[in-house]
Order: sequence, then C-alpha cells, then structure tokens
Amino acid sequence: MIGVILAGGESRRMGTDKARVEVAGRPMVEWVAGALSPVCREVVLAGRTEPMAGCATVADPGSPHRGPLAGLVAAMHRFPDEPLVVVAVDQPWVRTETLRRLGEATAGLAVVPVDGGVRQTTCAAYPGALVETAEAELAGSGSLQSLLDVTSFVPVVDWPTWGEDGRSWYSVDTVEAIDMGLDRYGPPS
Repeated sequence: MIGVILAGGESRRMGTDKARVEVAGRPMVEWVAGALSPVCREVVLAGRTEPMAGCATVADPGSPHRGPLAGLVAAMHRFPDEPLVVVAVDQPWVRTETLRRLGEATAGLAVVPVDGGVRQTTCAAYPGALVETAEAELAGSGSLQSLLDVTSFVPVVDWPTWGEDGRSWYSVDTVEAIDMGLDRYGPPS
C-alpha cells in the first residue's frame, strides 16, 4: 500500500499551516506519517512541494489548494497500480490498525468508514484504478464525497470491532479542537 497524507489545503480555519501545528509536542504531519509508515511501502505528501516528516511530495494537478480530491488524483497518477490509504494531515489521532484494515479491504473499490451516516473520505483507501473517474469529478469541481456518489465503494460500519472509536478521522481545524482531542483521546500514539 501507499500512504497518502492529504496536505494541500490553505488552513483557513486554523490560520496557519496545519502540517506544522503541534499536538502533544509533535507536528501533526509527523503523527500521521508515523501511523502510515508501519503499514505502507511509501508515504507521500499530496498537495505540497516541500518534503516534510521524511515524506516525498506529489503536487496537485493544476493550481494549488484544489482540495483533497486533487491530492488523491495526483497520488493515483504516481501510483496507478497500488492501493492508496489516505489520511488528512489534520487527523493526528489516526490509528495504524485502522489504516491497515482499510488497506487490506481494498480490492478494486474504495473502502470508506461511515460514522453516524457520514462517509469519512479523508481516512479511507482508494484503488488507483479510479483515476479516470476521479479526474472527471475533479474537472467538474467535485470532491471526495462526490466521487463516492458516482462509484461503488465498500462502506465500513463495523469499525468499532477494529478497536476504533472514531479518533482516526477526528479532524483538527482549530486550536480548540486540539484541546478537545486531547481531552477525549489523550495524546496521539
């Protein structure tokens, strides 16, 4: 599997580069890369031009800051024949075991946790074979959500049996969200 850290956003709500924001003494990008590394052959940063946390980069197609779908498309072009396990850079509590289970379930279809009816598109696995469909969605100003609207995918609802409690897709968009995450889950590990 290839690990893809979606790190191309503008961080408008946070007001600073989320990848560099520290949680429990480490930048978020390091927590995410650390969770992906044990289960992925390679980990890359999508949507960035400078390497971080020992990860190479894949630039978004076209203009920068086009969103997570652009990062996924870029990674699909670079690794067309491999399953991609994606995590947003602002999800520092992501669990390695959850990522492993998502990647193992990919067999030609995207594998996406569903929590309370919400598809967790930025903590999921996508096959490189979806590249043409993903490109069409990107060209039409689509999103990861709209990609799932036009393709089959495996919805994962039994994630609690994996020991998952929702921390893997907990997103940090504000400084307050860091404190809430620490209160709820403790430091990332």
